Amino acid sequence: MARRKLSKTNKTKSPKSKGTKRCYFFSASRAEGSRSMKELLGGKGANLAEMCTIGLPVPPGFTITTETCAAYLAGGGKLPRGVMAEVDAMLARVEKEVGRAFGSGKEPLLISVRSGAAISMPGMMDTILNLGLNDAITAAWAKQPGRERLAWDAYRRLINMFGSVVMGVPHDAYEHAFDRIKKRLGVADDTQVPANELKKLCTAYAKVYQKKVGSPFPQDPKEQLRLAIQAVFDSWNKPSAVSYRRIHGIHHLKGTAVNVQAMVFGNLGDDSGTGVGFTRVPSTGEDVLYGEFLVNAQGEDIVAGIRTPRPLESFAEWNPKIAAQLARIRKTLEKHFGDMQDFEFTVERGKLYLLQTRTGKRTGTAAVRIAVEMANKRLIDRETAVRRVTPDDITQLLLASFDHAAKKKATVLTKGLPASPGAACGKLAFTAREAMARAEHGEDVILVRRETSPEDVDGMHHAVGILTATGGVTSHAAVVARGWGKCCVVGAGEIAIDPVKAKITVNGATFGRDDVISIDGFTGEVLAGAIARRPPAGVTGPGAKLLDWADQFAALGVRANADTPEDVAKARSLGARGIGLCRTEHMFFGERRIMAMREMILAETEKQRVKALRKLLPFQRRDFIGILRAMAGCPVTIRLLDPPLHEFLPHSPSAVAAVARDLGVPERLVERRVTALAESNPMLGHRGVRLAITYPEIAVMQVTAITEAAIACRRERLDVRPEIMVPLVGTEREIAKLKEAIVATIESVKEKAGFRGELTIPVGTMIEIPRAALTADAIAKEAEFFSFGTNDLTQLTFGYSRDDSGSFLPDYIQEGILDGDPFASIDQHGVGALVALATARGRATRPHLKVGVCGEHGGDPASIQFFAKTGLDYVSCSPYRVPVARLVAGQAGLG
Repeated sequence: MARRKLSKTNKTKSPKSKGTKRCYFFSASRAEGSRSMKELLGGKGANLAEMCTIGLPVPPGFTITTETCAAYLAGGGKLPRGVMAEVDAMLARVEKEVGRAFGSGKEPLLISVRSGAAISMPGMMDTILNLGLNDAITAAWAKQPGRERLAWDAYRRLINMFGSVVMGVPHDAYEHAFDRIKKRLGVADDTQVPANELKKLCTAYAKVYQKKVGSPFPQDPKEQLRLAIQAVFDSWNKPSAVSYRRIHGIHHLKGTAVNVQAMVFGNLGDDSGTGVGFTRVPSTGEDVLYGEFLVNAQGEDIVAGIRTPRPLESFAEWNPKIAAQLARIRKTLEKHFGDMQDFEFTVERGKLYLLQTRTGKRTGTAAVRIAVEMANKRLIDRETAVRRVTPDDITQLLLASFDHAAKKKATVLTKGLPASPGAACGKLAFTAREAMARAEHGEDVILVRRETSPEDVDGMHHAVGILTATGGVTSHAAVVARGWGKCCVVGAGEIAIDPVKAKITVNGATFGRDDVISIDGFTGEVLAGAIARRPPAGVTGPGAKLLDWADQFAALGVRANADTPEDVAKARSLGARGIGLCRTEHMFFGERRIMAMREMILAETEKQRVKALRKLLPFQRRDFIGILRAMAGCPVTIRLLDPPLHEFLPHSPSAVAAVARDLGVPERLVERRVTALAESNPMLGHRGVRLAITYPEIAVMQVTAITEAAIACRRERLDVRPEIMVPLVGTEREIAKLKEAIVATIESVKEKAGFRGELTIPVGTMIEIPRAALTADAIAKEAEFFSFGTNDLTQLTFGYSRDDSGSFLPDYIQEGILDGDPFASIDQHGVGALVALATARGRATRPHLKVGVCGEHGGDPASIQFFAKTGLDYVSCSPYRVPVARLVAGQAGLG
């Protein structure tokens, strides 16, 4: 951060702008805001006001609005006219509430200055505590009975935080000075340093400040406040905050609010303390009070992970009266806010104060459990429960864990606190920059830090896991990792980290950049080497219940893309209500199958091709029987052969020779066929419907297998519902010609089998060519259903190759030419417009036309919302994306 000049430029007493209220007061006697005003007051300010209205013990203060931040940033870093005059008026009200004066010597009013955006961004922006002290005030305060240590401790913290936050002085510069004193005294904790030494430390800190800034620490408390307010506004645009918003897709906020609040002190002795609490366990969702506290400490000590805190479950041993008060407050917060809360508190000489509350960050497992249990207890309704859970939360339910047998054989190096679940293996990275660079080159890395800070956010995001030596389950690393669903272990205190030499030492073992470790976010264990992981069991318990509720509200059905009975069974277990894409080409690559396929391709006459295809028919039929059985009662859309034939042939000389030998044909015949089938642009070549028209015997074999499989299942009294999809159709005549052959084959098979029962097999098409979308009204005369193949439709609409676009798409996104990767999330204005047009035109011809999507966009939350608005009937995606699609389909139905 650039150093700020200590000029009086922005210090003004001019009247505030007419009609613009910049500050909102809150106290036990009156609150001018409410939780409905988060956009204006930020989440912290709105919740502080709300807590005051429900009678919770909150120190008084005021909130400067997000609109003021926006005006400040738009004005090039100048506070809007009249802001400081309004701040002065608000300070006077706080002074009246607490009975102390800001800038007074004997019992000064000290204040905290904190950021607070409408959306919680833990640790990303700046905080300053104990503001209002200078040399004279501190000396006078220290002379009061019982205040000497408090005064000098508060002053050293202010010089440190003000210097770091406002003036950009490196935090380490202060810590070096403190470490020298603690080393000389032979103590480890800050609390062990006596008052006279803290006084010397303030002098040392002041020298560090003057050396780094070039001017003395400011002695005017009002000037400190003005500069602190500006620093908090400036922190909106510091790199870590910008990165956090980018990672989380936060684009619409005006800025941060500033919360100015009377200080209360948890560092007055052994009857005082500070803590962070959660109304439920954020990693599991268990319905108990959870958190950590420190005796004789200020709030930043616990959040920064500088000291190892004690669990809240032991709080009653320290102060049973306040433990009972916290238990009551927990219930009050949940009942009023209707969600799990993360709150900060301070105990000052046996009196409890709440400093803030916010919706608590939680793991996906916890999010689902909390939503379901709160709905069951009628704290919220089911609609709210479904809306509240995010797609990322559901994804986390499918996280891998370590294989138990493999883990038993591994060496446990140490154990920390399990801050965020998951199982991660990777090489060690010691800085955020290093983690980013190595991850971008394809390495799995675990970011290892003594404690993380907001500046580490990009490295944390790129790493597969996070490991810290200090800190608790409410430290920066823990909170951020839980929000991302990233595996994290904190407080592994036996680990000695040497970032300069890029190594860690733990229990006699040393590991460097090229060594692999594993961390278990479920247990907190740190283990040597890479450990085999096992796939998740699936969505059960509260997750299954929540998705059942989502299904009740769903605007879309959810199917899966699956090609084997095993994949179909997995998709069904995850809630798929059908198969939207069964790719038959994947069935031809077994050892015996591929030889028959190659025999067919090398055949020179139709008779020879039919003979080879007869060898494939039993394999196809068996596959389809397994798939239809696994999805009995639900539709199964089977796509006829799509890729060009050359994909099934060998290309290297040795492979060509091997195929010729296995088939008993001359090598030159294989070479000639490979050359003849080679295409300059296979994606636009002889594939899909074009292949079926040239070689109708291939389609006849596949339709025969589908029909025979359906008949076999019907004779088992299974309700099977196959659908045949023709790929890559671009004209009405293509599908008309092929449909005629398909229908004739179905009828022929039924007649030969002597089947007289009900067997309807619809014939539809995959809309993946722009012309097909534009002429969908004509194509719908023949097609009984549409399924959008949005992968190819995106390629053909943009003219981008999905395989090659990685060379320029990142530049396009970075330069703002594209908002995002169109292969990941549907391009609503271009490709999406074709989807909407084709749907409308197809239904104009065939009013009850069933329309779905079978590209991977079918598993993307933003795309699913778009497809729901467009009026599609279903989406289809890979099996492990089905639970997310079900949730989003339910949310889309709720609006």
